[in-house]
Formats: sequence, C-alpha cells, structure tokens
Amino acid sequence: MPFAADRWMTEYPAWLPAGDGVRRVFALSGGPVLAEVHGGNLTLSALGGDAAEPPADLFGMPDGAAGEVPQLAKELDGLGVVGRFRNPSLWEALATAILRQVIRAGQSKKLYRELCAVHGEQVPLPDGDTYGLFPSPEKILELDDEQYGELGLAFKRAALRAAATAYLAHGENWKRLSLPALIDELQSVQRIGPWTAGAAVADYTNTWDLYPYADLAVRTWAGRAAPAHHWFHNERAFGAQWRHLAGEHLSTLTLLTLAWGSLNGDIG
Repeated sequence: MPFAADRWMTEYPAWLPAGDGVRRVFALSGGPVLAEVHGGNLTLSALGGDAAEPPADLFGMPDGAAGEVPQLAKELDGLGVVGRFRNPSLWEALATAILRQVIRAGQSKKLYRELCAVHGEQVPLPDGDTYGLFPSPEKILELDDEQYGELGLAFKRAALRAAATAYLAHGENWKRLSLPALIDELQSVQRIGPWTAGAAVADYTNTWDLYPYADLAVRTWAGRAAPAHHWFHNERAFGAQWRHLAGEHLSTLTLLTLAWGSLNGDIG
C-alpha cells in the first residue's frame, strides 16, 4: 500500500461511521474496494474483482508556506501528512456538489446518505452489513417527483435531473477536457454555477486551487486557526488575500485548511 499519511480526510459524506472509525466503498472499474480508517490507520480490502486501489493524494505543509501568518502555518504543519482520496466518479462529485448547494453541510450529508441507502446499489460487506453506493445518473432520472419528495429532495430535483441528463450525454467528453475547460463546461448545465463546478472538480481531482477557496468553509477555518490575524470577511476580498498568502501553494493550503476544519469543528 503506497499511502503513508498521518491522518486521512473523511469529510466526504460517503464515509460512514464504523465502530471507532469510518469506512467507505469505492466503486472502481475492477470491482468495489472497502476503505477503513481508524485513527491514522488505513486499510483497503477488495470486495471481489481486482485488488485495485482508489486514487489518493498526500498533502504536507510546504517549507515557508503561509509565513505571513505564523499561527496558521503552525496549525497546518501540525496536521502532518494528510491523505485524501479523489472521488473516482465525476458524476458523483458533481451530484454531491449539487446536494451541498445553499444548505448546511450536515443536512447535505444526511440527504446524500439517505439517497444512497434507498436508491443506491447495495454492496455486501465482510461483516454482513451492506453499503449503499451513490445512485447512477440513470437511476436519478428514473425517480419520480414523489420519490424525491419522500427523501426531502424536491428542491434538488431539477438540478439533479439536469446534471444526470448532461452527464449521460457529455460525461465521457468531459473527462478528456482540461480542468479549466471542464469547469466551464459544467457551468453550461442548468443550475450549476462556479461554486458547484469548482467543488466538484476539486473533489474529483484533488486540485484544490480549483475549489471556491473564498467560500464560508475556508474563511471560517482560517479565522479559527489564526484568530489573531486580520482576515477579510468579504468573499472577494478574502479570495484575493488567500491567493496572496498561499502563492504557489494555493492548492495545498486550501486542502490543509479544510482538513484542519474537519478535525476542529463543524460549521454545518
């Protein structure tokens, strides 16, 4: 196993509580793989098919990064090496970002998990339990208005259907685009704007300078990690401030700040 991290980001709603840790099933082309994280320890188990490993990346605080804000640099450096799995499905990354639009993170996570439990493919686990994968775009289009309403997803119905229709028509081409072009193409879909497109592509690629890094999450965690620093509250002003502070390490600092936040609280 080539992954050596001090901790793993498990903020994504597909990570479910399991004993004293969390677990997630990745639907890979060679077959499903179970990932389990207990403390800083990661275990991967093939659930049939090839023993493929889901794509992951490691992030550590670069030397000298965020030097203008030593308190932030100290907090992020204290995380050690942070591992995060990429979302292997562009479709799921896009749909999950849609679920996150407007509403609180906790509510979005609840909606995601209920959708998987009720309408996702169920994967048998070694302990006898089952794990619900995220529904395919075909399944999303099969659901009627009543089914969306039963899940509390009536207000997400139009966006999910539009995304599913667009993905089935253009998804394979999207995967061949450059990342900036992909973000632009995603925004051509009804009800998908810059935040949704950027969050989806960051989740899919672990390229966090594409994430909407001036959003409430990054602003909140930066402020809590370094409360003595003067942070701008205005989104545009903070974005410029964050770009200047991070410089060439924008992707890494954004990911580490979100990781710090996932360990130190919940903004909902």
